[in-house]
Amino acid sequence: MNRFLAAIVDPFLLALLATVGLAALFPAMGHAAGIVDIVADIAIALLFFFHGAKLSRDAILAGMGHWRLHLTVLASTFVLFPLLGLAAGLLPASLLPPVIATGILYLCLLPSTVQSSIAFVSIAGGNVPASICSASASNLLGIFITPLLVGLFMNTGGPAGISLAALEAIILQLLVPFIAGHLARPLIGRFVQKHKQTISYTDRGSILLVVYSAFSAAVVEGLWHKVAPSDLLVISAASIILLAIILGTTALVGRWLGFTLADRIVLVFCGSKKSLVSGVPMAGVLFPVAQVGLIILPLMIFHQIQLVVCTWLASRYRQSA
Repeated sequence: MNRFLAAIVDPFLLALLATVGLAALFPAMGHAAGIVDIVADIAIALLFFFHGAKLSRDAILAGMGHWRLHLTVLASTFVLFPLLGLAAGLLPASLLPPVIATGILYLCLLPSTVQSSIAFVSIAGGNVPASICSASASNLLGIFITPLLVGLFMNTGGPAGISLAALEAIILQLLVPFIAGHLARPLIGRFVQKHKQTISYTDRGSILLVVYSAFSAAVVEGLWHKVAPSDLLVISAASIILLAIILGTTALVGRWLGFTLADRIVLVFCGSKKSLVSGVPMAGVLFPVAQVGLIILPLMIFHQIQLVVCTWLASRYRQSA
C-alpha cells in the first residue's frame, strides 16, 4: 500500500504538472526559447551519458542466455504495441480524436523503460539479470527502431521520420553520449554508483527542461485551444485500456511459451513499459517543435498510469510468491 500511494503521489509527476503550468503561464519565446533549447539539449546528452555509465556489462552478459525471453519482450515493445497504436488510429474521431491518436501511436513506438522495469521485476521477485538485459536492449535498440517506425507509420507534416538530419541528431545527441558513458564506466562507474541518487536528478531535470521547451512552443502555437479537458479523460481511458491489453497479453504469452514465473514477470514488466526518458528527447528531434507538446501529452499520462498499475501488480506478485 505504501508503494501504491507513493506511485500516486509521485513528486516527479507533480514536477511535470508544475512545469506544464509554468509553460502555460510563462512560455519561453524568442531568444529565451533558443537558450532553453540549448540547455535542454546539453542536459539530454548528459542524461544518456550517465545511462551508458550505469550499464553493467557483467549484468547484461548474465542475462543474455534467455534469448527467447528477450525476443518476446522486444516483440511486445516493437510489434504488439505498434499494432495496437495503428488500430487506435482506425477508431472513429468521435471516440478518439486524431490529435490524440497521433500521440497514442507515438508512445506505442517507443522503447521500454530501464530503471523502473528492473525495479518492478526486483520487487515482484522476477529474474533481475534477464530484466537488465531485456530493458537495456530495448532502450538501446529503440534509438534506431523508433525513428524507423515513426518514419513508416507517422505523417507529421514536418521533418519527422528517418531523414538524414533526424538520424544524425539522434546519433549525436543520444547514441554518442550513451556509448561515451559506457566506455567511461571503468573510470567513473564507482562514482556513478555512489552518487546515483544525485545523478537521478539529472535524469528528471533534463526531462523537465525538454517538457518546458516543448510545451512553451505548443502554448505559443495554441495548444490549449486544441486540447479540451475532456481530451485528457479520453487519453487516460485510452492509456488504461492499452496497458490492460498489453499486461493481459504478455501474461498469457508467457504461460503459453512455458516461461518460469521469474521469466514471466520479466515479460510482463519489461514488455509493458514505455520510456518517458527516451520518448521526450526523441520527440524533440523527430517532430516540428510546435507539435512536440501535443505528441508527448499521451506519453506523460501513460507514464504515470503504468507506474501506479505496475506498483500494485508487483506487490501482488510478491505476495503470491
